[in-house]
Amino acid sequence: MPQVTANGLTIEYDERGDAAAPPMLLIMGLGAQMLLWPDPFCDLLAAKGFRVIRFDNRDVGLSQKFDGAPAPETQAIVEGMIAGKPVPVPYLLDDMAADALGVLDALGIDRAHVVGASMGGMIAQIVAAKAPERTRSLTSIMSTSGRFGLPPGKPEAMQALLTRPAGIDRASIVDHSVMLAGVIGSPAYPVSETALRRFAEIAYDRSFYAQGMPRQYAAIVASGSREKLLPTIAAPTLVIHGDCDPLLPVEHGRDTARLIPGARIEVIEGMGHNLPPQLYETIAESIAGLARSA
Repeated sequence: MPQVTANGLTIEYDERGDAAAPPMLLIMGLGAQMLLWPDPFCDLLAAKGFRVIRFDNRDVGLSQKFDGAPAPETQAIVEGMIAGKPVPVPYLLDDMAADALGVLDALGIDRAHVVGASMGGMIAQIVAAKAPERTRSLTSIMSTSGRFGLPPGKPEAMQALLTRPAGIDRASIVDHSVMLAGVIGSPAYPVSETALRRFAEIAYDRSFYAQGMPRQYAAIVASGSREKLLPTIAAPTLVIHGDCDPLLPVEHGRDTARLIPGARIEVIEGMGHNLPPQLYETIAESIAGLARSA
């Protein structure tokens, strides 16, 4: 896959669809490679008339790593924010939003439809708010406003997300990935363990880099709420959220839609915190429908 220099970093990306079609930038979530925008899903969007671009965020996949940069503990970050003395972190979500815009710059793209999932949704929200002239539309999937007081994730889901694998060998990492996918997945749209395991193996073989996730998580916590930022978004916006999301309960999606002027929300029954194959067409058509109307 090709690379570009974006925001001073080396970023791995790929694209599909007609190069002359309206561009659509896909931003993935915490610790996740761009592979979590699956090929068939990207192909669906391309077939609906878009130039689909996905990329590895900094500190994950084949993009540039921040080796040696420490990630402070979450509690220290929160205590510093409360005390008005922010704890230094390697980077913030604003920096990751600048990476996304840098990818567009490197590809010569002035404006794009911006789509983000989970942490990627947070980054996409920042792009839309701070670079309105670059944003044709915004789709925020299974994400959040970050507003304090929203319901926390289910304990078993949060534990699964933050628990370390039994080891760093391939088998342990694959087992852990399968376990996590099973816990946070969509109850009404199950994915076979065989498929989950095969995907985990592909992801591990492409790039296993555990050190980036704590730094990305620190960026989320230290970046705080977007409660005051979201009302400034002018782009046509769609919020997609599952009513069975165990990491970011559906109230997070509702709050995001409430804060963005004119935003529309689609709540999908039985969907958790993933993009199950059974919903590729539904979600792709919703994204495309917003983009066409914009």
